[in-house]
Amino acid sequence: MIQKQEIQGQLTQLTHQDVYRSRAHTHTHVEELRRNESAASGQRFSIIAIDLGTTTGWATLQEDGLIRHGSAAFHAQRSGGRFEGGGMRFLKFRRWLSEIKAGLDKVDAVFFEEVRRHVGVDAAHAYGGYLATLTAWCEHHQIPYQGVPVGTIKKHATGKGNASKAEMIAATMKRGLTVADDNEADALALLYWVIETGQMEVLS
Repeated sequence: MIQKQEIQGQLTQLTHQDVYRSRAHTHTHVEELRRNESAASGQRFSIIAIDLGTTTGWATLQEDGLIRHGSAAFHAQRSGGRFEGGGMRFLKFRRWLSEIKAGLDKVDAVFFEEVRRHVGVDAAHAYGGYLATLTAWCEHHQIPYQGVPVGTIKKHATGKGNASKAEMIAATMKRGLTVADDNEADALALLYWVIETGQMEVLS
């Protein structure tokens, strides 16, 4: 089982990157962990945790114990005097996934927040599109992936399966982490669920 980690130090940086001729607005925070290893085998893992959506929260854990986290927005943009088609955000998302992967030595697994109820039809359609893009991308790169129910993540982070956005942000800040929004907080909560419940041992 992967042991619980201690946060040491904090470094924040802001990045913006072009994706498919439009800007995907991305901000990144960097935290350093004391160690990232399996207590049983000493094996180290590299993980991506994602809170899917038009504003996607994300967190990565590298083999060297470095955590990066932030959020990226994939809104429709005006290009060449007209707005992009509805599928462009999913192309941006796929390109962004590849850029995240390129920043890691390897990716052992991807975990994503599994939403089973949506506030509206548009939200459900958007989530389905991001989910299909993510899982197809994982299959293409032969990366194991796993969905985790929202309630499971919230309960681990706060003790409440129906925790509010504010409560999720507060729980993340109690760990000494800086987040800009609830999407980023949810991705970090998912990452810590993976680490602290030994999920990588199951997939390895």
